[in-house]
Amino acid sequence: MTNFAHPSEHAALLAESVADFVRRGTTVARARTLREAGAECDRAQWRGLAQLGWLGVLVPERFGGMGLGITEAAIVAEGLARGLVPEPFTATAVLAVSILVGADNEAFMAEKLPQIVTGKLLPAVAWQERAGELDPGATDAVAVAFEGGFRLNGVKHFIAGAVDADAFLVSARHAGDLALFWVPRDSAGARLTQQRLADGRSSGTLGLTDVMVAREGMIASPAVARAALAQALDRAAVVVGAELVGVMGRALELSLDYMRTRVQFGKPIGSFQALQHRAVDLYLQQELATAVLAEAVHALDGGLDGAPRAALASRTKARASEAALRITREAIQLHGAIGFTDDCDVGLYTKRALVLSAWLGNATAHRRRYARIAAQPGGAHD
Repeated sequence: MTNFAHPSEHAALLAESVADFVRRGTTVARARTLREAGAECDRAQWRGLAQLGWLGVLVPERFGGMGLGITEAAIVAEGLARGLVPEPFTATAVLAVSILVGADNEAFMAEKLPQIVTGKLLPAVAWQERAGELDPGATDAVAVAFEGGFRLNGVKHFIAGAVDADAFLVSARHAGDLALFWVPRDSAGARLTQQRLADGRSSGTLGLTDVMVAREGMIASPAVARAALAQALDRAAVVVGAELVGVMGRALELSLDYMRTRVQFGKPIGSFQALQHRAVDLYLQQELATAVLAEAVHALDGGLDGAPRAALASRTKARASEAALRITREAIQLHGAIGFTDDCDVGLYTKRALVLSAWLGNATAHRRRYARIAAQPGGAHD
């Protein structure tokens, strides 16, 4: 497991706990089985994550969580990604939880967050409407006050974890600004469709037609919704960067192991200088991504906010996405013809890298956002 956290007994123990969890029952073979069955989230496995406390890493202690930070969330995400765990840890335990923690509906938080921590409730975030859009306020969905509550209309795309979600955190315009609403999966007028992704998981599209939400279902008012969603998206982008580091790290390990055992012309192919040079280049890409990720998790846990936080999140996501795609694609080449077969595990890591690199904005989109922020006075993180 890559050590991007400051060396400490706490971080080391957490990393080893995640690695042990993966070794004991959430293997690549399990990911294959779920993919072939068209499933994504095993609720028994999800409760296993809850029992270890990982679903409450970012949940304050007063709501039953661990009250830890992005560093710990990133350690868990990286370790799970190395085992290609399909359950939506980042989508729920980081993105959805961060929104709820940053909201201003205290009674709602007190009700829902403990259920998320114990694995009884699995929410997904429905905010994006256009491909490549990174502005949390860019939404055409609307919420109109109606009979003591709200009536929602709109369409949300690219929803991670939608397949097994019990409810959705939906962004919509209300009173001239952004607000966030809790929409149960079985709400009248809510229609969910799914699109299969490269790694076998699914992305959801949620159509809302006159969906009624009770007044207490506004989880973040226009006063705080935009800031809460922006912070949650930046946090999630950094933790996705940790997942990508886990994916690229394991793919490189598989390739190096193959180079040590595959014999050609009477020698292990790892003894060929040309392949050694390629492996070193890939290792450097991994180290660069890890260094950027380390800076980001410590900065976010240190309270970095606003434009500098957004710039660092974009830098992390762009670097990790590019490195993971390059490493996993070249890992297939290093395996030769067998690398192109579905039976070869390294191909599964390439597919996961493709999905993760696109989710919450690809490298190009984040470079553009970073450039826009850097052009502003005091925008980029120094």
